Amino acid sequence: MLMFIILLVITGLIVGALGRLAIPGRDPMSIPQTILVGVGGSLVAGIIGRLLFGGRGGGFILAVVCSAAIVYLIRRTRERHVAGPATPTRWR
Repeated sequence: MLMFIILLVITGLIVGALGRLAIPGRDPMSIPQTILVGVGGSLVAGIIGRLLFGGRGGGFILAVVCSAAIVYLIRRTRERHVAGPATPTRWR
């Protein structure tokens, strides 16, 4: 059980880091957040891979793509909170 958790953390870190590298730009995420993104991306990729391919291949690449999608969504929500609501402009 302990070995499974260690491998899960290492895999999550690798997949999360590759997912962060796939999206250009600065992203101030900590290492535990990167691990969580990688584990979440792997979980989503495992479900999608099982549904599409029946569990036969494409898991690692799909995990990186799903992690990149999660990073993209996190970045969009952070930008929306930082920028605030858009103010309407009037044309004269």
